[in-house]
Parts: sequence; C-alpha cells; structure tokens
Amino acid sequence: MPRFAYKAAGGGGGGVIDAPDRAIALREILRRGETPAAIEELSGASAAAAMQGLGQGVGGEARTAAGGMSLGGGVMSLTELSNFMRELSTALRAGLPLVQAIRTIAKTGRSTRQKAMMSRLIEQVEQGKPLSDAFAAQGAPFNELTINLARAGEASGKLGEVLGYCATLLDKDVKLRASLKSALTYPAMIAGLVVVAVIVVTTVIVPRILKDVAAQGAKLPWPTRVLQDFAFFFTNYWWLVLLAGLGAFVAWTAFYRTPNGRMWFDENVLKMPIIGKLSRDVAVARFTRTLATLTNSGIPIVSALRVTKGTLGNVAMEAVIDRVIEQVSAGRTIAQPMEESGYFPPMLVQIVNMGERSGKLEELLTQAADAFEERTQQSVKTFTDILPPILVLILAMVVGFVVLAILLALLSVQDAVMRSA
Repeated sequence: MPRFAYKAAGGGGGGVIDAPDRAIALREILRRGETPAAIEELSGASAAAAMQGLGQGVGGEARTAAGGMSLGGGVMSLTELSNFMRELSTALRAGLPLVQAIRTIAKTGRSTRQKAMMSRLIEQVEQGKPLSDAFAAQGAPFNELTINLARAGEASGKLGEVLGYCATLLDKDVKLRASLKSALTYPAMIAGLVVVAVIVVTTVIVPRILKDVAAQGAKLPWPTRVLQDFAFFFTNYWWLVLLAGLGAFVAWTAFYRTPNGRMWFDENVLKMPIIGKLSRDVAVARFTRTLATLTNSGIPIVSALRVTKGTLGNVAMEAVIDRVIEQVSAGRTIAQPMEESGYFPPMLVQIVNMGERSGKLEELLTQAADAFEERTQQSVKTFTDILPPILVLILAMVVGFVVLAILLALLSVQDAVMRSA
C-alpha cells in the first residue's frame, strides 16, 4: 500500500500514513484533527528523508496525486481534475469550511498554475460567490457538467457528497478514454506500417527491379504495367499526391464543420459494422453514467438531459436527446423518442421506461451504467481483436500484388529469352 508523508499547517509537525491514494490519506489526516500543509507520496525513500524534504518544500510544485502529471496544455488534466474534486469532497465531508478546504488542497503538491487558479477560486468564494459560480468564472478545466453538479450540491446542502459523485464520474471517463486510446494504438501502428510499406515498395524496390526487366524488351503483363505506372507516377509526382491529400483534408475539414456535414458523418459512423457499434456503446455508457449522476445529485431531469447531451460526442444522437427534451418538457416520456431513433439499445429504452413508470429512474440508471460500461469494454476488446487482422490482410494483399507483378514480369522475360534462343 502506498505511504504518504505530510507536514501539518502552522508548524504543527506531521507524520507518515498508509493509504490507497492521496484522497483517503487526506481524509485520515483530517480525521486526526490535523490540517496538512503538504502531502508527499513516498517512493523508496525513508519516511524521515521524505519529511525533511517536505519541510523544505521539495517537489511540492512538481507532482500531483495519483500519478497525475500536469499536462502542459492546460491547468489540469482530466485525472487531476478528478483528484481535485475527490479531495475537495473529502475535506468538506470531514467538516472543513469550503475556503479552508481549497487552501489545504492548494498546498498539497500543486503546480504554480493550479495554485493560481485555486487562489482565484478562494477569492471569489470569500467575496460571497457560490462555488459553482466560481467554477463558471474560472472556465477551463471546469465544464458545464462540473458546474451543474456543484450547483446541485449547493442547492441540496450536500456539496461534499455531490462532488464525490463528480469525481467518480470523471474517473470513469478517464478509464474509458484510456481504454479507447489503448485500443487504437495497435491498429494505428499497423495502418502506419501499411502506408510505409506501400511507399517503400513503390518508390524504391519496384523501380529497381522493373528497370532491368523493361530493358529486356519483353511484353509485360497487366499487373506489372499497373504497378510500373503507379510507381512512376508516385515517384515523379509525389508532390501532386501531397497537394491532393492536403486539398482533400482541407475540403473535408470545412465540410465536417458545417452542421449538415457533421450530421452526415456521425449518422454514417453509427451505421458502420465495427466502429459504429463501438461509437454507440461509448456514447451510451457516457450518457447513462452522466444522467444517473446528475439525477442522483438532485438536478431536474430536463436540465440533466441538457447537460448529458454534450457527453455523447455524436450530433445524430444529440438530436435525439433534443427531441427527448421537447417530449419531457411537454409532459411526455423519455423512452419513446429514444426507441424511435434506433440509436439507443433496447435494454436502455426498457430501463428508462421502467424507471419512469416506477419512479426509480435514478436507481435503475445507476445499475444500467455499470452494465453499459462493461459492454463498452467488451466492444473495445472486439475492436482490438478484429481490426488488426483486417489491416494485416490489407498489407498482405498489397505485398502479394507487388510480388505477383514482379514474378509475372520475370516469367515474361524468361519466356522471351527461351523463344529467342
């Protein structure tokens, strides 16, 4: 189990504590009646050395909890935001006032930019602003989801508990993103290998081999002529290929940014055999978990649906949620427009229908979220199992065609030599 060394605020000493992560370590320290000024995870060093380092402020600016290294592009990564929400939830549940809780977290190994952000949060809260408004005024990394959850926690008087829900939701999103990234890495490597193999074969190997074959004056078979023409064009007009590719990319980007273009693309993605199922499962898992978290936090269903819509990542499915919001606002059910769209799985539609009828929508959505996240993991596994062999098959077909073209050319030369003899 990880060990954490801490230094108490106000020069009140410190100590070493065993805990699964920094949030639980913070909770235990607060339970002891101490307010930590710095917390450092021990990594092979002795507790005494770590305590000395903490007293001198070593490493306080560079490291964050749970292995969350600060990403250069923003104040907080998604993992760091999740850690911040969980630590704030822990401090509030332990009875610390909000300002003191943020001050405590700001001292525990934060980067300079994060400390500056938390200072702005403290300043706005001390001026009388609710935490949700302070989040909104800050902007990134706080999005509509975190702002609405904080607002719901303030309205219900359960801010600490609701921020814990928010941290759990962000953790789930981090794990889902990591799974997708891991799933796409190997297929991307195979696809890159296919492209490199085609370029090397057509620009280096084929011209050298066919140059000697063409010198014999034999009539080349059509596969060889096709390969020869392709190699000639790519070798001499590679700049035209690059310009055409760049133009196609710019044109596609412009089309994709239009409402009709994005709708066309997202609708067709959902119809694709493997990628479509994976996209639906990812969107449904996020939708279900987010809606369950928001409704459990006391946010009205219409507001929860508006916030949840932004987590789908597919405008075709977002359009369905717009229709759902219209139906619910008019006093109708959620399940009917979801079923009519065909994008949402029948099981989710039935769960929503049962939840609406029984008045247990929040409870059933929470149970369904676990099931759909497990289903998403299975879809990711299927994707990683199927796509690489397909890419390898494409590579084998390309190489096979090249080998066939060269062999046919050599056979033609041999046949021409034998006839002349």
